Amino acid sequence: MAKISFDEYQKEAYDLISEEGRKNLVLNGVLGLAGESGECADLVKKHLFQGHDLDKEKLALELGDVLWYIAETASGLGMSLEEVASMNLDKLHRRFGGNRFVADRSRNRKES
Repeated sequence: MAKISFDEYQKEAYDLISEEGRKNLVLNGVLGLAGESGECADLVKKHLFQGHDLDKEKLALELGDVLWYIAETASGLGMSLEEVASMNLDKLHRRFGGNRFVADRSRNRKES
């Protein structure tokens, strides 16, 4: 598999958005996120509580669908995936005060 940057992925993914979906990228994106995230959760739920094998390939494909809708939503916001990813890491580093998860800071966090 060839490696691809977030921005390259986002540009290519944009071409696959339906004409109707392009009319409201944010709404179509977040609704798609809800559906695809639910599919991921359902696979894990069936594994944990219904005795199904965890199909890692299927879960990875569903995660790809989640990523696609994240890219669509970011496009609707006029942001790149790389910007969204950087913002998220910055927020997490501020929250935990460095490069490691700190349980106490998670339990007692103050959002800015």
